[in-house]
Amino acid sequence: MIPKIRKIPYATDLSDNSAHAFRYAIRAAERYDASIVILHVLKPMAYASTASYIGYYLDKEEQKRLLGEDINFTMDRIRTWLKMFAERELKDEPLCADKIVSIGVCHGYPVDVVLRKADELDCDAIVMGIHGKGKLRHTFLGSTARKIRRRVRKPVFIIPLPKGEKDITFHDI
Repeated sequence: MIPKIRKIPYATDLSDNSAHAFRYAIRAAERYDASIVILHVLKPMAYASTASYIGYYLDKEEQKRLLGEDINFTMDRIRTWLKMFAERELKDEPLCADKIVSIGVCHGYPVDVVLRKADELDCDAIVMGIHGKGKLRHTFLGSTARKIRRRVRKPVFIIPLPKGEKDITFHDI
């Protein structure tokens, strides 16, 4: 028996493929009468030296405050993007926008956070986009998508960006 899909995390890196992959999440939620949880992960600083440099000048409370501001800023951008998306694509289907039950912006390593949140929120499938880069785009998945696909025991819908397509992105906001 095929399990019922009730909740779908849409994992996004806020790239050019955001709107394209989100269309799939909306349609899947509509098809399965499921809800959508939008997840975005702010990656930790890439270099230990950068983190220690910041730690030298800013105490833990100031670092925490700046991270909170970054999370709030990103949440506001996602909400603005969703409003633009809904006005443009869901005006004839306003109930589709109601499928979105929450937006989560977290700090950490994307693969770990997406998998943990999918389990914590009792999600049944994951939708995420990838960027088709280079000649081997059909052979290799992006590193985050590949790692999630290897570690998860739920269906994962990996949506490639069609060649030459660009859509409303979070960076346009």
